[in-house]
Amino acid sequence: MRIPLDRDSKTPLYRQIEASFRKAIESGSLPPQTRLPASRRLASDLGVSRITVEEAYAELVADGLIASRPGSGTFTLPPCSLWPRRGTDETSWPLWQEHLRLRKELFERGKTEPAAVRRLIPLGTGLVDSSLFPIGDFRKALARAMRRDGAGAFDYSEESGYEPLRRTIVHVLASQGLQTDARNVLITAGSQQSLALVAQLLLSPGDTVVVESPTYSVALELFRAFRVQCVGVPTDEDGMQVDALEKVLQQRHPRLIYTMPNFQNPSGVCLSAPRRRDLILLADRYNAPILEDDFVGDLRYEGRAQPALKTLDPGGRVVYMSGFSKMLMPGLRIGFLVAEGPVYDCLVSIKRVNDLASPNLVQRALDLYVSVGRYQAHLRRCCRVFRERRDAMLEAIARRLPADCRLTRPRGGLFVWLRLPKSLSATSLLPVAHKEGVTFAPGPAFFPAREEGEPFIRLNFAAFSPEVIEEGIARLGRAMRRACGAAHGAK
Repeated sequence: MRIPLDRDSKTPLYRQIEASFRKAIESGSLPPQTRLPASRRLASDLGVSRITVEEAYAELVADGLIASRPGSGTFTLPPCSLWPRRGTDETSWPLWQEHLRLRKELFERGKTEPAAVRRLIPLGTGLVDSSLFPIGDFRKALARAMRRDGAGAFDYSEESGYEPLRRTIVHVLASQGLQTDARNVLITAGSQQSLALVAQLLLSPGDTVVVESPTYSVALELFRAFRVQCVGVPTDEDGMQVDALEKVLQQRHPRLIYTMPNFQNPSGVCLSAPRRRDLILLADRYNAPILEDDFVGDLRYEGRAQPALKTLDPGGRVVYMSGFSKMLMPGLRIGFLVAEGPVYDCLVSIKRVNDLASPNLVQRALDLYVSVGRYQAHLRRCCRVFRERRDAMLEAIARRLPADCRLTRPRGGLFVWLRLPKSLSATSLLPVAHKEGVTFAPGPAFFPAREEGEPFIRLNFAAFSPEVIEEGIARLGRAMRRACGAAHGAK
């Protein structure tokens, strides 16, 4: 197949190959069910690497333009249309379209949209956009795992997890600079179980845990459920203020340091390289284990990549946790821990007592999905989409919210962490915002001392289109003006 490639162009070669196929498919030049060349043969014909062709194919698969059939090849897909297109004179529309028409008429008359029609925009969610989930690809991976493994796919997996998946995770981590071995990887039922297993092993009622302030709200809830004391260390634009940590270590002798060094939830900041080294040294000096939560470390939109704390670990000081829920589908509930030494064996034993093993079929399908490179293609696509949405939210905040709102531009992750004007608090603003049709995550949930969070709110940009973000921030701006007016009137 002849595809013109401009090797001097700034556009990557895989993007040029993808664009050529996309144009041919959408124009009808390549009709449905056309068999595409094998990646090896096309790579040879074009004089590029096989990985370049596979990346191009992965993008087309992600957009539903082609599909692979094991043993048969890769084929173009038919247009996804269940009904013929309506003409412009059509008068009978689906109910949701009638709602849109009503909204437009009310807007043109200068009337406020009624609450019954307006849909709440939940900017406080911790999830990502479900429309980006690779459902079709993962369904094929499930079917392939069942065909290949038969009844074995429904047996219990090994206590530490399906070994091929653990090896695949090792390869993924190696690409990020973290060298480990499959014997040190434990598959869990999501990052939340990873956190619970470590807490169950290392903590007893009355113990102290050091956390960033602010930190992940559900981690605080879990630690409180274990009846341990959470001591917060302040953060700034460079992450945890490690110079304030040593005093806490001396006075409180914590049994665990819990940290999110990459795109911290909720603040979005990253721990600087000098502070990462200082944190490892302090934890070693005061015999305090570190639990590193790398929940969205791959979602970097700008700036230099920082090494995981685990890469700086001389051995056995850091337990590393991550997962696939935020990047793929939350319902997969597949996470993992990386640890060395006796702590690993103890975590495996506690995992067995809790639920015997993680779901075998899901692990096998996930291994098939990740190992063929589709995960990396999906990750690149998400980074591109989320970066655009981040920029849309920052621009909307600059235009729609009071000028005395403050934020740190996130270089990755899912959230914008916003400091409110001095006259507002998160708790008082939330019901006003709800009446305007928008919600957010209030700051108090993210602090060990809840009152410290009143000046802050967390906003999610990854879950919504730029259009929804624009509307959500506009509603939030109206809510702030109403709340500020009420606060001034009460004085």
